Amino acid sequence: MFVPRKIFFTKGVGRHKEYLQSFELALRAADIEQQNIVTVSSIFPAQCKIIPLKEGLKLIQPGEITFCVMARNATNEPNRLIAASIGAAIPVGGSNYGYLSEHHPFGETCKEAGEYAEDLAATMLATTLGIDFDPEKAWDERQQVYKSSGKIFKSFNVTQSAEGKRGVWTTVIAAAILLP
Repeated sequence: MFVPRKIFFTKGVGRHKEYLQSFELALRAADIEQQNIVTVSSIFPAQCKIIPLKEGLKLIQPGEITFCVMARNATNEPNRLIAASIGAAIPVGGSNYGYLSEHHPFGETCKEAGEYAEDLAATMLATTLGIDFDPEKAWDERQQVYKSSGKIFKSFNVTQSAEGKRGVWTTVIAAAILLP
């Protein structure tokens, strides 16, 4: 059984005339191109420690099977705005699991995509923890309810956005890398 004990976050953008190569370049920009990436669903494991990117990169080897939650988006349309975002919501105390969310929109700024992804993760956690909230309220208002409940320790997002360029594919990724 593999339960991650460490996690780090990364993001990147790649551009190339070939779709697959633009994805490879986005992985390179995120410093995870040497991994055999296996995407998993979006649970932030209980008692999992967030570590800095540089520390996390020292713990992975080229060719290693690496589990991650990844958001990915691509376009070959000039001026098309794309984003990839990972939202995170972590409960107080660390003994319960939290949530990660993936969001990969078109036409949203980095800020809009990031807030949406963070809202998704926080809302999933809030419903699991039984926090009473009005889903029709704006994210800023719900965020205050979540944090004032004393049950959600923190929420945040890691987001990459880019504009498409003529004649090339543009790929954006955001990833949460899960480590033993």
